[in-house]
Amino acid sequence: MTNHRSTLVALAAGALLAGCSFIPTYERPAAPVPYTYATGAAQESTAPAAWQDYFAEPRLRQLIEIALANNRDLRIAVLNIEQARATFQVRRADLYPGVGLSANASRAPAAGTGDLTNSFSVGLAVSAWEIDFFGRIASLKEQALAQYLATEEGRNAAQVSLVASVANGWLNLLADEELLELSRQTLASREESVRLTKLRLDSGVASELDYRQAQSLTQAARATLAQQQRQRALDENALALLLGQPLPDGVRASLAGSRLADAPAMATLPAGLPSELLTRRPDIRQAEQQLIGANANIGAARAAFFPRIALTAQAGTASGELSGLFKSGSWGFTIAPSLLLPIFDAGRNQANLDSAQAGRSIAVAQYEKAIQTAFREVSDALAGQATLQEQAQAQQLQAEAEAARLQLADLRYRNGVASYLDLLDAQRSLFATQQAVVQVRLAQLQNQVALYRALGGGVPADAVPASGPSS
Repeated sequence: MTNHRSTLVALAAGALLAGCSFIPTYERPAAPVPYTYATGAAQESTAPAAWQDYFAEPRLRQLIEIALANNRDLRIAVLNIEQARATFQVRRADLYPGVGLSANASRAPAAGTGDLTNSFSVGLAVSAWEIDFFGRIASLKEQALAQYLATEEGRNAAQVSLVASVANGWLNLLADEELLELSRQTLASREESVRLTKLRLDSGVASELDYRQAQSLTQAARATLAQQQRQRALDENALALLLGQPLPDGVRASLAGSRLADAPAMATLPAGLPSELLTRRPDIRQAEQQLIGANANIGAARAAFFPRIALTAQAGTASGELSGLFKSGSWGFTIAPSLLLPIFDAGRNQANLDSAQAGRSIAVAQYEKAIQTAFREVSDALAGQATLQEQAQAQQLQAEAEAARLQLADLRYRNGVASYLDLLDAQRSLFATQQAVVQVRLAQLQNQVALYRALGGGVPADAVPASGPSS
């Protein structure tokens, strides 16, 4: 009885010590970026808009919904969450004893007489349950929980990236359609110019040099049209990969004749303060959870220097005869605690601690880099927002000036005042300027998508699991 009482006292003391933890106190590193963006003063900010509120174009919304349902990269990110959840459940289960059904049968010579005797037992058994006096298992559980939360944030980051990529792919298709229409119109105009120049050549009004120059310019336009058709096919293939399926027939048919200028405007996003990126960007939150996990791993490495206490116990019935297993007086129990104190391990525990501390330093650097990358992306998008509008206006005015120049060059050529070379140069310049107008408009819209992405986008409440694992 005395031995049983002392065992129970030891277990109670162990239960009190089980709250001990060697995890270092976590402190979020300071953000290694300036307080404000270089391109403008801080603004009062709001929560990032959900993508449904930011992208108003119905066809684009349809494509984003298809991508969220079918994109394989996003599907992998969701499955990674499930895997991390299961890993956390495994770590949490290590805190509790595993109870199983035990049955044993043995035959051995009896002490003294040497006669063979039988022994049978059956009951419930706890095998080598580690009592977490120094928080080693609890630290590993905290590390697994942080990894689960990091994986969840990784899924959110993947969604923001996917939404932005689909929007960019859609804008590329709109630009392709506009450039294709422009190339078709230019080719038709130059084919007509070849026809008129041939008539003038046959009438002796124009030279063969003028005719050959008109032919050259026409073939250049035909080559540009073929290039635009190829780019249009490549951009559609890229978008189909993001969607996880081909473009719906209705969407593909509606693209004909589309223009970037007809694309609905996107909502204005206030940039806010750089410090707000810490709570907005899922990739930054992911990096912080990885840092928290690395911090918890240090606690597990420190606890390995202290004794490990395990408990093996069994309660059931035992008898020398199989028929007597469940008779009165055959019941009993055994408790066998064990202690392992590391004395010499050739530096293994110290190396594990050094590795955990180095891992935390790596996680700090990765966290700081994530912040710096986010700051740079927001600054780039703000710089584009400040200058692309002015560039687009100037490009449009240049196109209008080139169109007027072409009209004057054509009039001067018909009246014999200017050479045909002047007319061809005006045609080439107008076509290049019209293409540039489309490209700048595309850059302007994609810069708005980039700002949405850089500010963390918007993840609806139903985009993540309703509840994580309980700790």
